[in-house]
Amino acid sequence: MAPVAPSLRILVIGSGLAGLIAAVRATDAGHSVTLVTKQGLPDSNTRYAQGGIAAAMFPDDSVDLHILDTLRAGAGLCDPAAVEVLCGEGPARVRDLIRFGVDFDKDDSGVTRGLEAAHSRSRVLHAGGDATGAAIEAALVSTVRERAARSAQTPGIPRVQLREHTMLVDLLVAGDRVTGASLLGPDGLVHRADADAVILATGGAGSLFPHTTNPALATGDGVAAAWRAGAAIADLEFYQFHPTALAVPGTPLVSEAVRGEGAVLLNARGERFMLAIHPGAELAPRDIVARSIAREMSAQGGTPVLLDATGLGRELLETRFPTITAACLAAGIDWAVEPIPVAPAAHYWMGGVSTDLWGRTSLPGLYAVGETARTGTHGANRLASNSLLEAAVFADRAVRALGTGQVDADGRRLPPVPASSGTADATVPARAVDGPGAHVDRAELQRLMWDAAGVLRDGDGLAAASAALAGWKHPAPAGQDATPADRVRAVEDANLLDLARVTVASAFAREESRGAHYRADFPESRPELAHSQAWVRPADSDDPFLVLESPERAREAEEAIAC
Repeated sequence: MAPVAPSLRILVIGSGLAGLIAAVRATDAGHSVTLVTKQGLPDSNTRYAQGGIAAAMFPDDSVDLHILDTLRAGAGLCDPAAVEVLCGEGPARVRDLIRFGVDFDKDDSGVTRGLEAAHSRSRVLHAGGDATGAAIEAALVSTVRERAARSAQTPGIPRVQLREHTMLVDLLVAGDRVTGASLLGPDGLVHRADADAVILATGGAGSLFPHTTNPALATGDGVAAAWRAGAAIADLEFYQFHPTALAVPGTPLVSEAVRGEGAVLLNARGERFMLAIHPGAELAPRDIVARSIAREMSAQGGTPVLLDATGLGRELLETRFPTITAACLAAGIDWAVEPIPVAPAAHYWMGGVSTDLWGRTSLPGLYAVGETARTGTHGANRLASNSLLEAAVFADRAVRALGTGQVDADGRRLPPVPASSGTADATVPARAVDGPGAHVDRAELQRLMWDAAGVLRDGDGLAAASAALAGWKHPAPAGQDATPADRVRAVEDANLLDLARVTVASAFAREESRGAHYRADFPESRPELAHSQAWVRPADSDDPFLVLESPERAREAEEAIAC
């Protein structure tokens, strides 16, 4: 692929599937790449993905069916054009992963596939049973490391520079264009990195909540930095809570695929409560299962529900789900002979930095991919196993768009947004006026978010949370005696406070229930609210304001489902 501009300097921030694909594709296109990652190269949300990657690649399936399943799961908020891109280009991106060395599971008839919630066909590919993300991450990390080593020794080929244990602090903005980033290095100092384009691939923000399937590094760094720089962000109220995390310290994920194989959910009375709630029972969309479990837990005094997989047999459980088996054994549970306790946990953010179909944000020079982006593919509720696919598809497209100029995010006209200057010498992100109260405490913030903006929400709780968040201060600037880890923690806590404020504002503004967003005081969906909400940060303020609504796209989604 010939580059659209000669040897652009590309700064990729994040080393999950989206960031690694972006780095590989950018070098394929002849660009020089600096890949920055907060921990080691293999450390990302991708590594923890169990469920697999969905693609219409089999004779009894079709792209149109995958599109329809995705639109239905998205509860009227998907962008049909984005969904068509996702499902249409998905098979090619899966074949790319195979070429990069991902060894998807096979049997005598070829690549095997599984059925997961809200899919009408078995189309989910796995690797290593329930270690799909780890297999993808390992293959791509190997590819990127090999390219970095080769580029260091071979003059005249696109350079790949790796900067591990380096964290994004803020984006650098000149005029209305992103020109690089300030980065906190392993030495505890902040360094300036100039670039022709910045691709954000920092993942989600599961650390907003005390119970999450995400690793602790998931603090929404890219979304927070884009927000402070003035980029439009959207749909933050839609945080998907995975219905079944093992209810032990660390909340390891128990994949949807377990229920796809036939495991059932039981309450304290031993009843299969999902049978009375949805025709799909345990394979209902995630938001429905998560809320149903939360209500059962409330009715039984907070005790987790049980997932009974004993009928599947030890051989299948140990072969198909080795990661979950190990997690159960570590907790002293033999899930082949006894049901396991499960509860919802924060899992995936449908919202993020608003982009068009090519990963371009509302700020020239800034791209967002993977969970950091809100592409419009997931709407109000992501279809199981579409996240890895989205990361691969839109990272590839973002690289193809490099240097082609800005188009309006989502194909709609965005209003001007205030530009903020980056800072290359701060130890915490640039910020506006703080509240009068204490500095933010992460554990307190997480408890507040779980209670007010978790699986079940209401206006009173959200209003109280908004007031509490407004009163907190960002972390104090790290002193001379602070360790690099202290400085990382300060930046993360600043990001979490920024994102908590916008998330609560988004949830409060949406006076309805839709997809992953459930308001007890507005339990029904309202047709007039079938649109996304995009927000920008005003200059010198942390208060978000709504700048964009899109009822036209919602009507397109409804028409596509009806066809």
